[in-house]
Amino acid sequence: MVARLAACLAGVMALGCVAAPAQPSPHPALTAASAPLPPTKQPLAAAREQLTPAKILFGDVKLPSRGRPAAIGYYPRGCLAGGVALPADGPNWQIMRLSRNRNWGHPELVNFLKRFAPLAAKATGWPGILIGDMAQPRGGPTVADHMSHQTGLDVDIWFRPMPDRRLSAEERETLVATSVVAADKLTVDPETWTSAHAAFIRAAAEQPEVERVLVNAAIKKELCRLEAGRHRAWMSKVRPWYGHADHMHVRLKCPADSPQCRRQPPVPAGDGCSDKELSYWFSEKVLHPVIKPPAKPPKPIMLADLPRACKAVLEAPPKADGAIAKTR
Repeated sequence: MVARLAACLAGVMALGCVAAPAQPSPHPALTAASAPLPPTKQPLAAAREQLTPAKILFGDVKLPSRGRPAAIGYYPRGCLAGGVALPADGPNWQIMRLSRNRNWGHPELVNFLKRFAPLAAKATGWPGILIGDMAQPRGGPTVADHMSHQTGLDVDIWFRPMPDRRLSAEERETLVATSVVAADKLTVDPETWTSAHAAFIRAAAEQPEVERVLVNAAIKKELCRLEAGRHRAWMSKVRPWYGHADHMHVRLKCPADSPQCRRQPPVPAGDGCSDKELSYWFSEKVLHPVIKPPAKPPKPIMLADLPRACKAVLEAPPKADGAIAKTR
């Protein structure tokens, strides 16, 4: 019977095999050691990292990582270790859209905003500034709205002045930023643009730790008109970019404590006001783009696409004193 069973298992007899009663067998073909092992199951956490877009992984984390602060990677492809929250309210600032939990940054950014808010209030005559998105608790890609803001060194600051009272939680979620660009996208809007806005942008660009100030091309063109012939060094930092009609995007330089932070290339020489530099932004393809649906959805950024250190940032335990900013 043992010989018959072995022959069946070996595939010698295709039909007519009847299984024998289970019993110990010394035959090598029937030993447990030679039987195929079941496939090793991958840990669920590792499988999720491989299958889930990075924007979901980072968006799900509500608190910063424990450890030394560091900006890691490039502004649109990185993460933030040891993030710090900017308080919801300060003497000259209020944070908008607190429900997004994007009021985190590298300590350099938080300290910059604390210093800049009173400078901006003095330069503009406003009570203070309204701050939009900074970064998520651990940086990384966001589910919507941004390609950058990933390393804790970017912040959006609205062109709408802060009111002389504290906004309610509902107001912070529903008030909209004020566009200062005309409907034709060619000039600033005289109904909303004021000299205070020019002073506001200049105050940001003059700060030594600022790498870029991104604004709508119509705003850059207006600044070029106002500063014509003056060759201001700060003007080279102010660069046109898509959107940015209702806020300016301030980007800081890589901090000294972040060796894995990738620097942005230096701005070109000059003030950025030449016809050659500005003409692209007022071309038909930029002003009135033809949006065609992609043939297939773009490939999402995965954790493996980010610097290797971002995996450790994502998996690190939360900072003990991390707290989500709240307002009354």
